[in-house]
Amino acid sequence: MLQYPDLDPVAFTIPIGPITFGDITIGPFNVHWYGIMYLLAFASAWLLALYRAKAPTATINRAQVENLITYGAFGVILGGRFGYVVFYSFEQWMADPLLLFRVWEGGMSFHGGLIGVITAMLIYSYRIGRPFISVMDFVAPIVPLGLGFGRLGNFIGQELWGRISDVPWAMVFPKALPEGVARHPSQLYQAFFEGLVLFIIVFWFSSKPRPRGAVSGIFLIGYSVFRFSVEFVREPDQGIGFDLMGWMTRGQLLCVPMFLLGLGLLVYAYKFADKKAKG
Repeated sequence: MLQYPDLDPVAFTIPIGPITFGDITIGPFNVHWYGIMYLLAFASAWLLALYRAKAPTATINRAQVENLITYGAFGVILGGRFGYVVFYSFEQWMADPLLLFRVWEGGMSFHGGLIGVITAMLIYSYRIGRPFISVMDFVAPIVPLGLGFGRLGNFIGQELWGRISDVPWAMVFPKALPEGVARHPSQLYQAFFEGLVLFIIVFWFSSKPRPRGAVSGIFLIGYSVFRFSVEFVREPDQGIGFDLMGWMTRGQLLCVPMFLLGLGLLVYAYKFADKKAKG
């Protein structure tokens, strides 16, 4: 059994303030590790996009990368928040519509973020006159590392921990209830599989010419398989528990259509798509 390391979720404090405006006081400002992980996620996506844009057949050129990342960032943030309140806090949202805007209370959803990015790329591909599927094939390999950084942020913030376990590497999270019980460090599992391993698979797969839609399909299948698997050792979401058959969590349920979509894209790519069209 391992003890959770003494990690402060606040990375550092900017010593400005306090500044008072009437009844409102702001500052000093705490910079959390979770926010830094988001910055690292966008920075890694930016650098990988610049690298991929150097390829002669790339859908996106280097001059377009800045706008691509900007669109994607808005998609992640807006979609992630909206997805969280719809998929995980719908009843609370109906009772309290302002919940959607209280982002400081926490709550982001990967599946919502994915929908947000897809929507943002649909708009961006239309603006630049590129096929939507080709743009998504360009984007897919630059996403996983950011997912890994996000899971590290979950670990530092002591959230989304695993189920109770007696494996040698099980960890006691001070904020988890009941206290003193060892759990799977599922955030680290997800950082490894959904972040590093998925990145290696999708980036390697995209390094060779593939039919349009194949890279996106591999990303969707890979993420859904890894997420579905890790959910077996991750604590079900509070207030939701199991959604189906007494064992399927909300995260697993949301992975099913994602897997089917990825499988459909692969079938489309290798049977119907123009094999000369590359992402």
